[in-house]
Amino acid sequence: MNTPQEAAWRGEFGDRYTDRNMGKVPANRAFFRKALTSCRWFRMDEQHSILELGCGAGENLQALRQLYPAHHLEGVEINPKAVAIARGWGNAMIHEGSVLDFQPTRKYDLVLSKGFCIHIPPTELARAYDVLVRSSKRWVLVAEYYSPRPVEIPYRNAQISDGMLWKRDFAGDLLNAYQELRLVDYGFVYHRDPYPQDDLTWFLMEKTQ
Repeated sequence: MNTPQEAAWRGEFGDRYTDRNMGKVPANRAFFRKALTSCRWFRMDEQHSILELGCGAGENLQALRQLYPAHHLEGVEINPKAVAIARGWGNAMIHEGSVLDFQPTRKYDLVLSKGFCIHIPPTELARAYDVLVRSSKRWVLVAEYYSPRPVEIPYRNAQISDGMLWKRDFAGDLLNAYQELRLVDYGFVYHRDPYPQDDLTWFLMEKTQ
């Protein structure tokens, strides 16, 4: 794919986003400790596989590595600067390119989207959802901005603010479209939490077939 949004994320706009979102590993570690509580079979001394869509510079993957040292970690990221940083960390396999073009060659125990689906145009969401669910062997985690109705939000640079950020019921979309998914747990992390996230609502779903 080569949507206007993807062109922005590949370029300077995406570079600035990468710079703004560094240094969040401790907060991310606290987030995953909470959001993955129901994945009780995720043991620190066993190896499972995790794929993150839109992994940025690897701040989430680093947090997951600290929680689950034995797990196999992979990420997909479109911005070259973020890819270089994530690969430089050296503890995860990073695929450079569009999630919408990503063709998984295996299934992962957990596939996650955290602050990623909010940046996908509604016309392309079905493709992103397909990668998210098709890549998963058992668990799907989405942590995004929630709204009961889809709404577009102006985003930073006025020249490209249109079509860059949306809120909606992403989990509801997934549960409606994929009957094999069941909702296991959900929660909210406030921006004033001691380990803050950006007012994200998260949903943990399990594939039942």
